[in-house]
Amino acid sequence: MSLAFDEYGRPFLILREQHQKTRLKGIDAIKSNIVAARAVSDLLKTSLGPKGLDKMLVSPDGDVLITNDGATIVDKMEIEHPVARLMVELSKSQDNEIGDGTTGIVVLAGSLLEQATLLLDKGLHPLKIADGFERACEVAVKRLEAIAETIDIEADNHEALIRAGMVSLGSKVVSKNQRQLAELAVKAVLTVADIARKDVNFELIKVNGKTGGSLEDTILVDGILIDKDMSHPQMPKSVKDAKLCILTCPFEPPKPKTKHNINITNAEDYKKLQEAEQRYFTEMVDFVKQSGANLVICQWGFDDEANHLLLQNGLPAVRWVGGQDIELIALATGGRIIPRFKEIKQEKLGRAGLVEEIHFGTTNERMIAIRECASTKAVTILVRGGSQMIVEEAKRSLHDSLCVIRNLIRDSRIVYGGGSAEIACAVAIRESADQVNDEEQYALRGFAEALEQIPLALADNSGLSPIEAVSSARSRQIAENNANLGIDCLLRGTNDMKEQNVYEVFHSKKQQLQLATQVVKMILKIDDVIAHNSYE
Repeated sequence: MSLAFDEYGRPFLILREQHQKTRLKGIDAIKSNIVAARAVSDLLKTSLGPKGLDKMLVSPDGDVLITNDGATIVDKMEIEHPVARLMVELSKSQDNEIGDGTTGIVVLAGSLLEQATLLLDKGLHPLKIADGFERACEVAVKRLEAIAETIDIEADNHEALIRAGMVSLGSKVVSKNQRQLAELAVKAVLTVADIARKDVNFELIKVNGKTGGSLEDTILVDGILIDKDMSHPQMPKSVKDAKLCILTCPFEPPKPKTKHNINITNAEDYKKLQEAEQRYFTEMVDFVKQSGANLVICQWGFDDEANHLLLQNGLPAVRWVGGQDIELIALATGGRIIPRFKEIKQEKLGRAGLVEEIHFGTTNERMIAIRECASTKAVTILVRGGSQMIVEEAKRSLHDSLCVIRNLIRDSRIVYGGGSAEIACAVAIRESADQVNDEEQYALRGFAEALEQIPLALADNSGLSPIEAVSSARSRQIAENNANLGIDCLLRGTNDMKEQNVYEVFHSKKQQLQLATQVVKMILKIDDVIAHNSYE
């Protein structure tokens, strides 16, 4: 370390590189990483299950967000530790791939790390623990495959899909209206689903939110809903057999790309300029009219002159439509996005059976609904709520529900919830551990203990005695050979999750186990941490 002075005479220290940086090695590094990752996991544990609690997140700007969605909580938190960020990535990957189970996967990873700490204290090598966890995960996945059941998603008017949607909504703020929202989600997914290919295109499902009314006022619109109104109040509010001209160029006179000045010295020059502008506008409107279009959807704004000309020519128009909405309208109506007026042709127009301006609420708010789209079926769920926070949370909850229903269409196998699948897997892993001769059996038993942290957290959050509830469910599962027995979180008087109709998608549960195990293995293999901005 040496002292130096800048050109103003202010002193500053010059520190030598590399060897003076803070550094953690070996078991200390592993344990430090585990503590950081568990801090995130312990935070989410109280948000697990139908009785899970919400978290209030306040941004630096003072914006308040209330949610119990695991992926949203860890995404909005400011996490600096690099290993703790791995837990954020873990939750995001579950959210992107499956859409549900984002809280459970982080809690499971934290429980595995907790068991890894105990095994490290016993003297087990980190790689032995990692290999043991991998082996236990394989046993757990095999057990899941054995207890999974295939359901008929079309039976009883898609009741199985509705119940799956209700289970995912049960732990959210919107749980009071879970049946109504689950039915909307099922209708939305089935409208756009290709059942033969077992595929659902989520781009065709749009979830919009509007403050006002209550959650009961949430509706499903068979078509596309955009938060705009007609550009002129005297334009027709409804267009049947609409031919849409979808533009990404503004109804404005062209502007030179370089800096320019126009010097007008007399009234004649001003009239010439006005006439030139008029010609531009007239040509633009003529291009649209000649193509046979009877509705203009524009990404940009209109000059007042152009708006008036469109009204005179009987061309209803919508302006300032967002880029995502423009793409969705083009996809659904079979139209082409047109960047220049000269390129407007009849074959590039989109088609829809009906485009109308709808009004709702006491504030008389207006939106444009595009129904009976020609190319593909598109739907919009319009979420209503008393405040912006409720609307945003309802939109996140609906996203989870839509993902669960999509996953069931792709793979109709289910496992029962309430911690029953975790207890069944833990029992199978303990039996498997008895067949292992080396120290890996400790890692297998540790994995079983970690799995049981999920039902323990469910029982704790529901106000039950955690140890008593889990040990009772485990002993009954072994005695009755019934893998459907879990924690009665809703206090319905039965521990059989099949009777309670509480189930999860098999693919989601399998993904949780595999992703959590992979991240824990990665953390256990880090034995050296070099912090580049910390000096002793």
